[in-house]
Amino acid sequence: MDELTLYIANKNYSSWSFRPWIAMTAAGIPFREELIPFGPGATHPRFLELSPTGRVPVLHHGTVRVWESLAIIEYVAELYPDAGLWPADRESRLLARSISMEMLSGFRALRGACPMNMRRPVKAIALPNGVTSDVTRIEDIWRDMRRRSGGPFLFGDFSAADAMFAPVVNRFAAYDLVRDAETIAYMDAMRAHPAWRIWEEAALAESWIVPEDEA
Repeated sequence: MDELTLYIANKNYSSWSFRPWIAMTAAGIPFREELIPFGPGATHPRFLELSPTGRVPVLHHGTVRVWESLAIIEYVAELYPDAGLWPADRESRLLARSISMEMLSGFRALRGACPMNMRRPVKAIALPNGVTSDVTRIEDIWRDMRRRSGGPFLFGDFSAADAMFAPVVNRFAAYDLVRDAETIAYMDAMRAHPAWRIWEEAALAESWIVPEDEA
């Protein structure tokens, strides 16, 4: 099989890169990482050479190019069906894909007001309209899925759905957004995962600053 190469941006800021990276790393899927730091305006000229959207993440596999976080996860799940990226049970798999799509397409108020920032000291900010309702909906999802599965992750074992929500864990913590014990228990499980710790250590070591992501 041709080598998988995942092109990503800054680990401190790039929530879209974080998702497929933690999914593949947690599942033990072999890949080569290529990090290209954001330039001015959170872009880079090389991104256009690598992806038709001019954005990362993008996965290269031989002549195949796969972009967008969830599409990358789906692609590697097909390549490695025994890696457990999606739950084995059909109903759980349906739920996992549904909430992953909801994360992909929604929660714009939260994402706009509270950029992912692994280095950010914990500090609350004034929240614009829509953020509180986004937080409430995400907490409902996490609580419902973990009660159904028994935890510690959304579907018991770590899955693609957890990877899709991983940047939100950082947002909730960095901007001091939540108090619920069940929410915090899930966040603690995520931040204790070995794949999370590897990403976080690298993010904290970065020196690049993207001003627009320093909310």
